[in-house]
Amino acid sequence: MGRSHSLAKRHRQNMLFVLICTLLLFSWSTVSLAMDQGVCPQPRNTKRAPETFLTMTTPIPASAETIKAGETLYQETAKPLACKQCHGEKGDGQGPMGAALNPHPRNFTCGKTMKDISDGQMFWIIKNGSPGTGMMAFPGMPDKQIWQLIHYLRHLAQ
Repeated sequence: MGRSHSLAKRHRQNMLFVLICTLLLFSWSTVSLAMDQGVCPQPRNTKRAPETFLTMTTPIPASAETIKAGETLYQETAKPLACKQCHGEKGDGQGPMGAALNPHPRNFTCGKTMKDISDGQMFWIIKNGSPGTGMMAFPGMPDKQIWQLIHYLRHLAQ
């Protein structure tokens, strides 16, 4: 009886240790996210696009149809992954997959951040990804769709 009691006690201690570690990890990640959530403008050291991209401007008009097409890409059809998975349904950086990323995904609703990012810079980042972040490249996305997406992202910042 003494040995089984000792094993049961050790098991309870181990379970308590795991519970405490889990709570600490959850608390740390929540604090970390809270520190980055709502930050506007978001500080970033994003790699600068080549000059040929920086001077690019969108060749398609910002019509309701264009913005809607960009929204569909953002919310549903962008491949390999819809943007909302990391950037959130509202574009605020609160997507389910974005919670584990460091730095936190871009908050497209922050006008102060978005006004300083050129169309060409956004085009280049969508096409090539952003090293040092969780932003993957979308090299197979047609240029027209990237411009539609940029119009939608600009719409979120208004």
